[in-house]
Amino acid sequence: MKSITVGKLRGLQEISSPQGILTISAMDHRGSLQRMINRKNPEKVTYDDMVKRKQELCSVLAEHSTAVLLDPLFGAAQCIGAGILPKSTGLLVSIESSGYGGGDENRVTELLEDWGVEKIKRMGASAVKILVYYRSDLKPLSGQQLRIIKRVANQCVKYDIPFLVEPVSYPVGAEKVNPEQFASLKPELVIQTARQMTDLPIDVLKAEFPADMRYNKDKSELIEICRKLDAVSQVPWVILSAGENYELFIQQVEIACRAGASGFLGGRAIWQEAMPIEDTRERVKFLSTVAVDRLKKLTEVAEKYATPWYKKLGLTGEKIAGVSEDWYRRY
Repeated sequence: MKSITVGKLRGLQEISSPQGILTISAMDHRGSLQRMINRKNPEKVTYDDMVKRKQELCSVLAEHSTAVLLDPLFGAAQCIGAGILPKSTGLLVSIESSGYGGGDENRVTELLEDWGVEKIKRMGASAVKILVYYRSDLKPLSGQQLRIIKRVANQCVKYDIPFLVEPVSYPVGAEKVNPEQFASLKPELVIQTARQMTDLPIDVLKAEFPADMRYNKDKSELIEICRKLDAVSQVPWVILSAGENYELFIQQVEIACRAGASGFLGGRAIWQEAMPIEDTRERVKFLSTVAVDRLKKLTEVAEKYATPWYKKLGLTGEKIAGVSEDWYRRY
């Protein structure tokens, strides 16, 4: 059984349902969103364009989500300031810069300049999120990435706020031109990543689906792979959409939740087709109908099969954290 501090507990309560299931909408995209809006000339997408899209996403999807994930550049304060983030919806805020340093095969996460855990806590957010490109088999690069995560994790401990980590694997060498070769490595990469990441003081793992369903469609085998991921993860985990289409993602959510996941954190799979639509009314209509319907169906699957986050820690819903009479003196 793992103990949990009151600040982290409150944050996890804010981003999950009363039953402990996480159904979170991701909308912290930056460069990828610019490309979705204007594929030919993403650099022509303005600050106001980006803010408008984020506010549309938040105003439509937030009320159907336990939490939303937003970035500080275009979304987090902007959605709060516009009064469109419901007080009952949790807020995760990203801490990393868009993209990466170090080159395509040696991807190094960089933290956003003039931003950090203290500011995320101070603005009233529920949790901190970081995306890291990660290959457990690339040394010493993986060690460098783990040190970055640990530094942020220690800050989250200091400010008593939950920390979600999103590791994303990527192909190197011959794998770039041979996707089947990379797919064959995916299960082991994702499982090893979960083992290493959750050995750090993080609170939720935002995991990739540990297989490529273009090459492996055997549901029982996929559930078993996800169970291996669940077995090595020391913290609750959710499945990320990673830009997949909705039809594939909902299958992955069911498989992952049957195997122990505590829900999902989905972005483009829910709303990506809306972004290139130029007419505001038509774009919002798509979000209000198709995207909301997708989010509701994903939530139904998670609520049916997912494991409450606190159960993963060996806790119960009735008594998640023990509180002593003089807790405030030691806090």
